[in-house]
Amino acid sequence: MLTEKLKQIDQQLIDLLGKRIAVLAESQSISLEEQFTNFTFSLVQAGVPESMWKNLVTGCTSAAASAFSPTANTKPRRVTLVGGRGLMGHFFQQKLSAAGHYINILDQGDWEQAESLLKKADLVLVCVPIEYTIDVIHKLAKYLSPTTALADIASIKNPILQTMLEQHSGPVMSLHPMFGPGIKSFLCQKVVVCSGRGDDAFQWLLDLIEHDGGKLIVSTPEEHDEMMIAVQAIRNFTTFSLGVFLAQQNIDIRRSLDFSSPIFRLEMDIVGRLFSQSAPLVVDIMLATSERREAIGQLAIAYNRLAQLVIQNDRDTLIQEFKATHSFLAEGMHSAVEESTYMIDTLSTLLAAKDVEQKQLCFVSKQSAIANQPIAPRTEILSHGRTIESKA
Repeated sequence: MLTEKLKQIDQQLIDLLGKRIAVLAESQSISLEEQFTNFTFSLVQAGVPESMWKNLVTGCTSAAASAFSPTANTKPRRVTLVGGRGLMGHFFQQKLSAAGHYINILDQGDWEQAESLLKKADLVLVCVPIEYTIDVIHKLAKYLSPTTALADIASIKNPILQTMLEQHSGPVMSLHPMFGPGIKSFLCQKVVVCSGRGDDAFQWLLDLIEHDGGKLIVSTPEEHDEMMIAVQAIRNFTTFSLGVFLAQQNIDIRRSLDFSSPIFRLEMDIVGRLFSQSAPLVVDIMLATSERREAIGQLAIAYNRLAQLVIQNDRDTLIQEFKATHSFLAEGMHSAVEESTYMIDTLSTLLAAKDVEQKQLCFVSKQSAIANQPIAPRTEILSHGRTIESKA
């Protein structure tokens, strides 16, 4: 009975959320702040946490921006995904199939069929790990029609784009989705676009990404590779280093989370997320170019210099370093605090729900154990001093 009540309430919520998203899509721009306000008293009366309301409002606003955007009007294309059985290849397969395109997959064991899978394709999208991308482009280029559009999704652009331009006479574009496996849609996700040749041949694909809520970042391959030094290589190295240090020190991560602040927990989540990925992928991102390796070396020097200040107990110099960096980061500081606070609130809501769920499971488990216990004999004392055992 309780489950049925919940189902009815959930259906009502879904219907109302759909109406709310539709109203947002039809209305002029309404700021998040406007949507957040004026309901504080109502939320308290209803026993609804403010963070939950903010998450709901934010979700509706983002859904309105994508779900109700004009439908991409495009004819079905024949697409071959090279490496399509990998995680990112699978993501593109789902998105392209859902949009009505015809998908073929060329993976490691399919090269005997390469000609049939590649020659008649409108688009060939290379979705293999960085270490194999250039070799695969060399291998497949001879099968391509001059009208076939060729693109990749690797995290290095300059050498890969140059290779595609040299090996293929038709349309060429280099893309870099700035997200990893596990993402369900392009919503609010960035995709870097590096033009090569014949951009018009890719417009339908770019429209599909934008229609699904993605944000296209147009860049030269040189600028992309420079930005990825900070966005990928240095970030991977700092997270990788922290994970290695924690393992070397044999830190009890599970126990540390009992004491953790929200920020520490988020940090541990990021470390765990990195080490859940493919080791060659993470390492190759750090080693990919000499510029990345040099930047990581400079970071290590900075770490060592600051560590020496700590060892020397040089408080004044450390405060000076903090203030100088504060000035450097000042422009984006408000946004950083706002976004990280939102993540903390969202994480707190998730953890609270998981805690309730765990307590309910423990309660049900205890009740089940009690119900299944054999009933112990009950001793009754008779009036003349003898005892008998009876079953309740």
